Amino acid sequence: MSHPSPSTAWQDPQPLDVASAPVPEYGKGSLADLLPTLAAGMSVPGLEAATPELTPADRNCVFLIDGLGWEQLLAHPDEAPYLTSLLASSRGGTRRPITAGFPATTATSLASVGTGLPPGSHGLPGYTVRNPATGELMNQLRWNPWTQPKVWQPYPTVFQLADQAGVHTAQVSSPTFRDTPLTKIALSGGVFHGRLAGEERMDLAAEQLAAGDRSLVYTYYAELDGKGHRFGVDSDAWRGQLMYVDRLVQRLAEQLPPRSALYVTADHGMVDIPFGDETRIDFDADWELRAGVALLGGEGRARHVYAVPGAEADVLTCWREVLGEQFWVASRDEAIAAGWFGPRIDERVRGRLGDVIAAARDDVLIIASEGEPNESLMVGNHGSMTPAEQLVPLLEVRS
Repeated sequence: MSHPSPSTAWQDPQPLDVASAPVPEYGKGSLADLLPTLAAGMSVPGLEAATPELTPADRNCVFLIDGLGWEQLLAHPDEAPYLTSLLASSRGGTRRPITAGFPATTATSLASVGTGLPPGSHGLPGYTVRNPATGELMNQLRWNPWTQPKVWQPYPTVFQLADQAGVHTAQVSSPTFRDTPLTKIALSGGVFHGRLAGEERMDLAAEQLAAGDRSLVYTYYAELDGKGHRFGVDSDAWRGQLMYVDRLVQRLAEQLPPRSALYVTADHGMVDIPFGDETRIDFDADWELRAGVALLGGEGRARHVYAVPGAEADVLTCWREVLGEQFWVASRDEAIAAGWFGPRIDERVRGRLGDVIAAARDDVLIIASEGEPNESLMVGNHGSMTPAEQLVPLLEVRS
């Protein structure tokens, strides 16, 4: 009876190569490239058409549906017949999606959309990140603890540049978002119109498109993402929201004024993670993962890990040993060099990134049952660079 040699039978598991992570298409096919391309097509100075597949239009509307990933849309044609009928139009008729950017999370993605910049430049590189000035974790979605918005994100938005260039510019969203810091630093410029009902938003977005010879209008719907987090992306509740969203898109598309282009996209996709110790690794109960860690940021599938000074190398080694077969685990410098956050990193942003950054490849989470009790109970999750999270549609309707 033959036996395998020790050199082949007992090899240590090899961690995922950082270079194997599917980096977003910054500079040509990411969310950050959409508005600059549309605005450049309307002759807004200082902006370039980064996504060459898109054809200019005088009036452009972006409808961002929170949580509607490309793979989730493909998997539910019966619930979304109208959106499914538009799949061939995606990304200028190429039938291809675009990428959200890393991490694939709402605050980061909305900042990328509105500023036209990748996360390494706009500086919202995660759900929660360390504020180097205070040493505290900052939740960039809820803007807590509060910090000066224009210090945190100093660049003008594409909406502001378009407004200054004489383009009629408007945002149509829930009144809840009118005065939030995230809206101010990512989506401001022109006039904000708050409407609660989805149908009212669609009708008003169409009116705002018609209000100028050149128009740039943004509208948003959040509830699909909420149902996905709570119940999962294959639940009846999520499917019901998708059916509603499908009707909203058709309602808006049927009201487009002449010379208009409607783009339907999303900030990220989502994956359902089973409940169990093997799929939900609890940082708060794992002494190995906690060793040398001062702060745990990010979210379950895209973690920023801030080490105690001097412990950075040890934390990286430990996280790779424990998680490296399921997560891409990188040092800050490795993640930057690999382009995870874009082609360049502003100096003010560097200290916001974790000393160690862990992005999930498999269906697994790093939860924090004590520090993040609500987030730890979510069924649907997102943040990483897998296709289910990263790929989003860019459906198009023209009048």
